[in-house]
Amino acid sequence: DRLREAAEDLADLQAYDRAKAALDAGEESYPADVVNRIVEGENPIKVLREFRGLTQMALAEASGVNRVQLVTIEQGKRTGSIATLKRIAEALSVDLDMIA
Repeated sequence: DRLREAAEDLADLQAYDRAKAALDAGEESYPADVVNRIVEGENPIKVLREFRGLTQMALAEASGVNRVQLVTIEQGKRTGSIATLKRIAEALSVDLDMIA
């Protein structure tokens, strides 16, 4: 049991070191509620847009994507092309893999 506890402690310390290094390198972190909403299946574009404090119109203007198209992507009715998703990701200041 003590050996297992020591191994778990070591794993926790290693995870902490990796997270701290990522933050020190400038990687952004997100509040648990943002992560939980995405994990629970909410549209990541909508979640990240709201986290950034943007309206649909503001994100549409910042990304150059038509607001109606943005709405249909957020609602899951359409997926959006890679080019469209790249523009949205750039406007949200996230990597494409966060929303695709």
